[in-house]
Amino acid sequence: MVVHVAYFTDPLCPWSWAAEPRVRRIQVEFTDQVQFTYPMVGMAREVDAAHMLTQTLEAVAESAMPADPRVWLAGAPRTSHTACLAVKAAAEQGMDGPYLRRLREGLFCRRERIDHPDAFLAAARDVAGLDVARLDVDMRSNAMVELFGADRDMAAAACGDHRPQLPAFSVDGGEVVGPGQLRDAVLAAGATAAPLPSVEEALARFPFLGAAEVAEVCGLPGPRASMELWRLAGEFRARPEQFVCGELWSSA
Repeated sequence: MVVHVAYFTDPLCPWSWAAEPRVRRIQVEFTDQVQFTYPMVGMAREVDAAHMLTQTLEAVAESAMPADPRVWLAGAPRTSHTACLAVKAAAEQGMDGPYLRRLREGLFCRRERIDHPDAFLAAARDVAGLDVARLDVDMRSNAMVELFGADRDMAAAACGDHRPQLPAFSVDGGEVVGPGQLRDAVLAAGATAAPLPSVEEALARFPFLGAAEVAEVCGLPGPRASMELWRLAGEFRARPEQFVCGELWSSA
């Protein structure tokens, strides 16, 4: 069986970045039993950088996800809508999930201004299997505007004719839930949990993970996950990329 999860989100949403540990846990624990789609909500036609700075700091403090909040002090994206269109273009290749993740890493950790075509194409080159030339063409298509509009209508219909509080999830078309209720909703839909991986197995599965994601994916307390990551780094089996707040980890 396949459980379908609609993940209402936006590439610039700090609280969606904070929810990544729970999303990664679902992807690992239920593997191909769960299929995500990513309706783009378009939370900011014009970005309020001061508000986004505050929200990012609060989201990082709550989640322990890595970040460099200085992105909102200089060179911040002006809108989230162009990034939403780029994700819809990646969805034409079935690559919206990995591409959305890459955009978020670039924004929240590497201070990339993800609101223009050059940034979108540069990010696409880091996503294995994504056809960059096709993405470039699709991003410029009016069809993406129509798909984005359909996503916004879907979000309004799912959330009572108003924009949902992000991130929000609908499992098999059911009532919208937050990240804390996602796993229970997936289990209630009939998915069966698999054993959790070791830290090295988790790092091998994804290009990058924060320590909080490793803890969630592997079912470990946060301090123990950090200790294991640094032990692996000392043995040259894991590599940290350090930021103002935390690190992104990859296999060495």
